[in-house]
Amino acid sequence: MSTLTHVAADGSPTMVDVGAKDVTARSAAAESRVRLPPAVARALAAAGYVTAKGPVFHTAIIAGTMAAKRTHELIPFCHPLGLEKCRIDISVAGDDVVIRCEVAVHHRTGVEMEALTGASVAALTVYDMCKALSHDLVIDGTRLLGKRGGKADYEAPGER
Repeated sequence: MSTLTHVAADGSPTMVDVGAKDVTARSAAAESRVRLPPAVARALAAAGYVTAKGPVFHTAIIAGTMAAKRTHELIPFCHPLGLEKCRIDISVAGDDVVIRCEVAVHHRTGVEMEALTGASVAALTVYDMCKALSHDLVIDGTRLLGKRGGKADYEAPGER
């Protein structure tokens, strides 16, 4: 079993020292879903995914990108990273809004948290933009889809 990386030998929380690691290409992708009640999904589609607050998907893409770039300000032990890529794609699958965030950087540490943060904040933004239609929206299924670079690559089951 692996040990927790953010816990020092004395049990205190600590930021991982990445100073001795090599700079390599790192990338990650994450997904989050917003489940809409069927009536809300129909109303949004009929309105071209625009609410009184503005274009839902475009606003969510901007918010998710901003959040991914500022992950270190939100998650205590994340290193500040100058992301080289942040792409957020939003699609509709049935009554679900599917948000996918892909990030990349050349650095000594991975970007999983940046991808997860980007997808999560984009989902929160969809919720915020649509809550006037219903509070029965559910943010669900936030997960890491895969990562490359560093000690080991990872791909979520079913992502091939």
